[in-house]
Amino acid sequence: MIKKIDKNADRKVRHERVRKTVYGTGVKPRLCVYRSTNYIYAQLIDDVNGITLASSSSLALSKDLQGKTKTEASEAVGLDIGKKALDLGIENVVFDRGGYIYTGRVAALAKGARDAGLKF
Repeated sequence: MIKKIDKNADRKVRHERVRKTVYGTGVKPRLCVYRSTNYIYAQLIDDVNGITLASSSSLALSKDLQGKTKTEASEAVGLDIGKKALDLGIENVVFDRGGYIYTGRVAALAKGARDAGLKF
């Protein structure tokens, strides 16, 4: 019998390992990324107080992203979360890729956030 590899379980193990060291504060929050099959989500999280400071997703921006690829949508989400962070007076963040490999849509989101002015 052929066993199918559970890639999401492997991702969760990687994410737990990374979360032991990646920690966000009010001054330098954590930019957390979640990638589903259709959409990508990003949040700025203050782990000290346990609150979400700002969030953005390709689902929320879906009207503006008509006809764009998922990678282009990811870059737009990065730009949007970067603008929201700058409006809150946040320039530095800690990037939490959520256990995903830093390529494709995750890298595009990071590029968009850097283009908006975030430093990480």
